[in-house]
Amino acid sequence: MTPDAPSSTDPVLQWSDDGLPRSGRFGDVYFSSDDGLAESRAVFLAGCGLPDAWAGRRRFTVSELGFGTGLNIAALLDLWSKTRPPGGRLHIFSIEAFPVSREDAALALGRWPELSPIVALMLARWPRRARGFHRLDLPELGATLDLAVMEVETALSQWRGTADAWFLDGFAPATNPGMWNQTVLDLVAARSAPGARAATFTVAGAVRRGLEEAGFTPEKRPGHGRKRERLEARLPSEPVAEPALPTVAILGAGIAGAALARAFRAEGIAPTVIDARGPGGGASGNPAGLVSPRLDAGMGPAARLYAQAFARAVDLYAAQPQAVIARGALQLETGPRDEGRFDAIVAGDLFETGALTRLTAADAAARLGEPAPAGLEISEAVLLEPAALLAAWTGPVTLATVAAIAPRDGRPALLDQSGALICLADVVCIAAGHAAAAFAPDLTLQPVRGQASWTVGPAPAIAVSGSGYAIPTRDGVLFGATFDRDNADETPLDADDARNLALLAQTLPGLAAKIAGRPLSSRAGVRAATRDRLPLAGAAPGREGVFILAGLGSRGLCTAPLLAEHLVALALDAPSPLPVEVAAQVDPARFAERARRRGSS
Repeated sequence: MTPDAPSSTDPVLQWSDDGLPRSGRFGDVYFSSDDGLAESRAVFLAGCGLPDAWAGRRRFTVSELGFGTGLNIAALLDLWSKTRPPGGRLHIFSIEAFPVSREDAALALGRWPELSPIVALMLARWPRRARGFHRLDLPELGATLDLAVMEVETALSQWRGTADAWFLDGFAPATNPGMWNQTVLDLVAARSAPGARAATFTVAGAVRRGLEEAGFTPEKRPGHGRKRERLEARLPSEPVAEPALPTVAILGAGIAGAALARAFRAEGIAPTVIDARGPGGGASGNPAGLVSPRLDAGMGPAARLYAQAFARAVDLYAAQPQAVIARGALQLETGPRDEGRFDAIVAGDLFETGALTRLTAADAAARLGEPAPAGLEISEAVLLEPAALLAAWTGPVTLATVAAIAPRDGRPALLDQSGALICLADVVCIAAGHAAAAFAPDLTLQPVRGQASWTVGPAPAIAVSGSGYAIPTRDGVLFGATFDRDNADETPLDADDARNLALLAQTLPGLAAKIAGRPLSSRAGVRAATRDRLPLAGAAPGREGVFILAGLGSRGLCTAPLLAEHLVALALDAPSPLPVEVAAQVDPARFAERARRRGSS
């Protein structure tokens, strides 16, 4: 690609003399020159029966084909803010293969000052533009937006939600036929809740017939402005009653349990968190932790999982500045294959443009102040103080030792060693690290002991990882760590401090020399690893009402926030932020399914 060529997600935006944005890819305008906001309100909001359709609803889902400048969503959120049912939650799923930048969106949406409060909230959390699913939180409005940056058929096939209303707002069928084909309209119907409504500006015969074939009943309505007609469509089935919110118990108060507690509270549920040692008593108790993605040049589902999880974690941690120690990290090359791997990852489209930068050995040495191999700078990496984060997310913790989870009165019950009841809940989430295996014996979790060491004094200018890692703390440096499989002993060992010092000398010999002889503190924690080295996030096989978030390995700070939101979505039958293909990679039932397939073949 030449420097002047557009990226794969660039909308090639053009601006007309009257200040209207136009897509250079499709040769069509984003909204009407008459009054785009009035058109959005007439065609999509009124066309889907809003706000009456969400009256009395606790949860309402709107999906959109064609996010564009975000005008329809701004109009939707404005209406929601004025007519939101008490305790109501709005979930939005929108698709845009070629998203506009925050700056261009601000210019386009600035035409309507009456939307400025809503637009300001949107622009402050404007979604990313890398390929994949991106979540945007609007807690002030009780709303969440998931934007899928990909082609429409792929996005719809990868979304597991069901919509109550659809805004069909792709560019005109004549210029963008791929947005309106029968496969797309069939997917719209398949992802619709009973009684769902759809609205669009076009009355093209192919679209009308396609909606009918998909199961909708379309009707022409008077159009807006210079357009004579528009379409409204409805599924003939009736909406179903909403279930009551469940009671929730979370077993574990490390990063997984804290992320679950935050995600449930965001949905209006106050969970009971139970841990024998309190927040951070297990593997999440170090004085500092590095949030960085696992780098996979294959670009497959696992690579997409870690890229999406990293982006979500970075955004959520930004809302907890008291827990952030520093930003940015260097990943150094440790073998001959790393050069090609790093090059491929930087050239890919899973991370934001500029988020990953290749460094020569001279560049890396300049950053670190001592000789170093070539590497990769991850500008969005976050260095956290876990204790501060857990304090913000976990909430009250019940100190108790759970010995068993057993059904009682149709619900899972948490019992102590004597069989006495600790807690009874509709939903129980196991987030107990390697100890989770005791409550889900069908899932093999391997304990991996890791001891980290730290000292007060000199620290690297930026967090570094390679053969080992060295990361700044509030007052010094933390480094390590050991990696001992099938070992669950949490007793710190002097021998392991020596191993960590030797590892540091390999990675940063200058820093190792500076801290030589300083008194060390250390801590041993036990990570939990799965057979395929991917996390577990979903329903526990064969356990009604029981879910599991475990097997996060050494990437818990990276993966826990997104996977917790996925698990909460499953527990509440809400739209998940994970694409279906990615969700399958972390499904706890995947091992049994693979065994079944091997047996059947």
